[in-house]
Amino acid sequence: MCTVGQVVHTLPEGGAVIGITLFGEEIYVLRWPLGQAQIEVYDVINYRLQRRLPIPYCRRVTDMTSCEHYRCIYLSDHIAKCVHRLDLQGQATRWEVADQPQGLSAICL
Repeated sequence: MCTVGQVVHTLPEGGAVIGITLFGEEIYVLRWPLGQAQIEVYDVINYRLQRRLPIPYCRRVTDMTSCEHYRCIYLSDHIAKCVHRLDLQGQATRWEVADQPQGLSAICL
């Protein structure tokens, strides 16, 4: 017999969620379409919006993941052919890749 879950909280309306990751005590949400490329950051306890992190020089982000070790968020951008890296203060760097990255995952050791 399967147990059916229940919705305990919903986030505010917005574009479709295309990426979500948990980092510390916060939930990072990436929505589509990205008018101004940014990540919504919510408190993990009460699901209140805490802040928005802009993603500079972003073209089309398709996925994201977080890394506790390096304390950052990684985002794949298949149009700009790069991976964006955002630290928790919003400082951004990017790595050019030879292909169009689509999905990301992180292994925490």
